[in-house]
Order: sequence, then structure tokens, then C-alpha cells
Amino acid sequence: MKSYGYAALEKKSPLAPWSFERRDPRPNDVVIDIAYCGVCHSDIHQVSGDWGSDIFPMVPGHEIVGHVAKVGSAVKKFKEGDRAAVGVMVDSDRVCDNCRAGLEQYCAKGMVATYNARGYDGCVTYGGYSNNIVVDERYAFTLSPRLDMAAAAPLLCAGITTYSPLKHWNAGPGKKVGIIGLGGLGHMGLKFAHALGAHVVQFTTSPNKRDDALKLGADEVVVSTDRDAMAKHAASFDFLLDCVAAKHDVDAYLSLLRLDGTLCSVGIPDQPISVFPFSLIKGRRSLAGSSIGGVPETQQMLDFCADHGIVSEIELTAIDKLAEVYERVIKGDVKYRFVIDMATLKK
Repeated sequence: MKSYGYAALEKKSPLAPWSFERRDPRPNDVVIDIAYCGVCHSDIHQVSGDWGSDIFPMVPGHEIVGHVAKVGSAVKKFKEGDRAAVGVMVDSDRVCDNCRAGLEQYCAKGMVATYNARGYDGCVTYGGYSNNIVVDERYAFTLSPRLDMAAAAPLLCAGITTYSPLKHWNAGPGKKVGIIGLGGLGHMGLKFAHALGAHVVQFTTSPNKRDDALKLGADEVVVSTDRDAMAKHAASFDFLLDCVAAKHDVDAYLSLLRLDGTLCSVGIPDQPISVFPFSLIKGRRSLAGSSIGGVPETQQMLDFCADHGIVSEIELTAIDKLAEVYERVIKGDVKYRFVIDMATLKK
């Protein structure tokens, strides 16, 4: 099937128009005409070859929303014209214990990523910076008409990446939850923690983000460079969600956890995390990590967003502005997520 979009033709090369082929639809497949695709910082890392195992040419994009253009003969969940969404994965082995439990993101064989990966048939996957995508209906999600389509796109990565750990560690009424970092991930974590009913404290290094944090649902805002403000919260948090993708002092946050509290990292710094063992030993604290959600939880998250009016704070952009967009993402100059309007994609 003929497709076209923007691709990095080689490591660190600028994104440019590129025509390519996707697989012909199978009986369980849906073809989705892409309306919007979010820009994730991981797109930049992979285009730059920062994480290794990169496959070029590469069409990035895993925050995808659009309309179903075609359905296979065995498809039951969608019909032509329906809204649909695709996130970070497009397949898994479906038979391992994790897949059977609805935790496909932790597939024992390894999930198949939406782009920069090879499917089990050996074919390269290409992402959402393109006019369409073909995917098994199991890995596509229904999208409520109550959600603004463009602002919903980042829910497929930034949203589920923060929703999943908050649910797993039972953020809710009676719990004190901290969100570390107010960026693309952090602002979604803040919205979710607030909607789940937790007492939410937003941590930021930027005093000028205080008003934004309060508007987005924070009960308190702490500037993390203020030692006195940090000390006031010592040993008081049930859960901390660390959304920072740069080097920072994790020990300073571990000291804020109460007995048996957990700090979960979802940001991906480019350097290893350094932790002093006593930060964990004192208070039986845990340092954890979390990936995206599985198929059932991702749909649950989208439905939760529809029920609570939650979408991402976005800046809409044209696809030919990607070089500028990438520069601004690297500088942290976006509130809080770029989304590509695919109507700007010229064949």
C-alpha cells in the first residue's frame, strides 16, 4: 500500500518528504487516515540515533489519531469513518503470560514498536509522520467524540506513560503524590493525579511555571532549588512520579518519601541515574520504573480522559516546521506538546 510522509533517511539527517510502502491490509487490519500526530522527545532521540538499534530510513511518530478509511473482513471493533488512535506499539506475541494479562508492553518476546522496529514478519514499521497507517485492530483504540482530536494525540504516549504508574501505585484520595518536572510528561501526570483525587504537589525548577501548575490542578507547587521548601515535605509522600529527562538529584526526592513510598521514573535521562543506597534503606523506599500501558489500560485511559475532559496542552504545527519544532523541544520551549496537523502534509 502506497504511503508518504516525512522521514530521516539516515542518522541525524533532517526530516524530509519520503514515499514508502506499508503492508496490504489483512483481515484483522484497519487502515487509518492520520489527522494528527504528536511529537515525542523520543522521536528526536531515535532520529539522532541516541539509543542504538536504529533503522533508517525512519518515519517517526507514535501519538496517532485519525479516521478509519478501510476495515478488513474480520474486523469487529471499527467501521469506516470511525475515530481511531494508535500508540507506541503495533504488535506483541499475544501468547505470553504478560500479553494474556493485558500487559502487552512487557511482552516476553518484545513488543513491536510503531516505528523503528521490525515486526515478527521481518518488515520495518513506520510511524505517524505520514498520511496513513495499517494496524491490527487489537492495537488500535477507539476515541470519543468528546475529545478534541488534536489535543488527544499526545495521550497515546505522554498520557498513558503517566497514567499507568499512577494507577499501578494507587494514586487517589488520601494519597500525597508528587510530580517531578512540568513538561510534556509532567503536565499529563499532574492532570491525571488531580483527576484521580490525590493531593498533588508539583515540583519544578522554574518559578515561572507556578501559575501554570496551579491551573493544571496542583494543590501545591515547590521550586526544587529551594532547599527550605523541599525540606518542608521530608518523608511525607506516598508516591513520586519522576518525569525529568535530564540529569538531576534523585536522592533529594527519595528523601521526601514516607515509609514504603515509591519514586517511579518515566523520564529517560541520557546519563545513568545515581542513587546513594541509604536514600532507599532509610524508610524502606523503592525506586521503580514504568513503561506505557497495555492495550486494555490504554483504552481505559482514553475513556477516563473523555469522562474527565482531559487532553494535552498543545501547540499545533505544520509538518514542514519539524526542524524548528525539534530545536524547541530540545530547549524545552513548548507548552507542553507539539502536534503535527497532517492536513499540512503534501503528497
